[in-house]
Amino acid sequence: EGQPEYFITEEMVKEMKKGSVIIDISIDRGGSIETSELRTQLDPVFVKHGVIHYCVPNIASRVARTASIAISNVFAPVILGLGALGTTSRHLKENVGLRKGVYIYNGILTSEAIGQKLGIPSKDIDLLMAAF
Repeated sequence: EGQPEYFITEEMVKEMKKGSVIIDISIDRGGSIETSELRTQLDPVFVKHGVIHYCVPNIASRVARTASIAISNVFAPVILGLGALGTTSRHLKENVGLRKGVYIYNGILTSEAIGQKLGIPSKDIDLLMAAF
């Protein structure tokens, strides 16, 4: 307990082919690769266990236009669905994927992981939606 859990462990990195490139896109939230080190655009890469690491936060800002188009493509169906179904609650009931991305519903935390991390109570969104 107290140790962060990594999606990719140092042992996994050691097993990678030398010269491989690994990009930690979640470095701005603590990283998902055990061997990651926070870097800047002035010094963006380093090599560990023969694997090239790129660990610069907010990668999307380097390609802002492309990132904007990509995020628009993700959110356009959600926004159109809201218009078609009339209410946010109805859209959440119809769209399981959207519902799984909700952290707060009617002012109540719905993410158990965040609740545990912050020491605050959370409720299952499906139960909350049945009540509201």
